[in-house]
Amino acid sequence: MPVAVLPDFLPHDLAAALAGGERHETSFASARMVWHAWGDVAAPTLALLHGGSGSWTHWLRCIAPLRDAGWRVLVPDLPGFGDSDLPQGCTDVDDLPAHLHAGLAQLQAAGVCAGQLSVAGFSFGGMAGALWLAEHPQDAVQLVLVGAPGMGLTVPDRIPLKGWRHLSVPQAQEAVHRHNLMALMLHAPQALDELALHLHTANVQRDRMPRRRLSSSDIVARTLPKLSARVSAIFGEQDALYRGRLSQLADAMPTMARHWGHWQVVPGAGHWVQYEAADPFLAALRQALRA
Repeated sequence: MPVAVLPDFLPHDLAAALAGGERHETSFASARMVWHAWGDVAAPTLALLHGGSGSWTHWLRCIAPLRDAGWRVLVPDLPGFGDSDLPQGCTDVDDLPAHLHAGLAQLQAAGVCAGQLSVAGFSFGGMAGALWLAEHPQDAVQLVLVGAPGMGLTVPDRIPLKGWRHLSVPQAQEAVHRHNLMALMLHAPQALDELALHLHTANVQRDRMPRRRLSSSDIVARTLPKLSARVSAIFGEQDALYRGRLSQLADAMPTMARHWGHWQVVPGAGHWVQYEAADPFLAALRQALRA
């Protein structure tokens, strides 16, 4: 069985905790999708979907605790990100449900996972999860949205992200990556450690879907009433996507979902809440999944 390849810059304790992971490949429409798996095959399965310009490593700090809590943890690189192919004609999140559905079916047929599936989707991955389960409701019983956009609520001022691909000097690129991490992903300056910088740098270099636009629409808000899965939500208190509007979101989301679970806010954390505040996030996620 192929072994999951871990980034070579991981701290020793984190690399040791993630040792023994598996790497699996599925395909749909001639596009290969890479999945990483940990835990007992017979355990309930939890799929973790990463954010835009990311990869499975957006969930690095959560995988081992969830495995140790009794989950079979599946973490794909979504099409167009990480090690997965960019399918022909795939330009945004609405092209992903068919690949997720086909991939899950292939993994189940191969005995990689079994039993009920739950999904947690971070940011762009939350959008992907909602659209996936709207089109294929039989695939999962619950969805946890983590910092998900697509709700039709945007901050008045555009988040001041900067471009980096035109810069030839590594130090200049690093300065932009640090700026962008603090502008969008993280809240507390101390959260921007060397691991966060390494992960972000490696991930954005492999983003092959640069013209995504649906995150600024209300596509998730329009999709939630279609879901038969139970829906919960976890957001960082200082999420840059909803600065000043988180209370509006808290009021709106339960009225949209047909089967509402839990709304939870992680104090002091930004958008990349499962990295910046892994322990309180995991407590919130476990509560949502127990409901």
